[in-house]
Amino acid sequence: MSAAAEQVAQPRAFPWREAIHAGLFLLRLSPRDFWALTPIEFHAVTGGLGPRFDLPLKDLMARYPDLKEHDT
Repeated sequence: MSAAAEQVAQPRAFPWREAIHAGLFLLRLSPRDFWALTPIEFHAVTGGLGPRFDLPLKDLMARYPDLKEHDT
């Protein structure tokens, strides 16, 4: 057996605790509405279909500098 075949990634368990927390507590869905969601709907309402971009911290700091004491 090859080394690549031995290192096949094992599937992870679905993160039910995090999903239920997001649906019931963060989104404040009723249990009926939460369990009625399809996986793609859940993905969408939790931000999974939003735009994906990465801004390095340096760019964010330049774009949104901290206010100086005399600026307030």
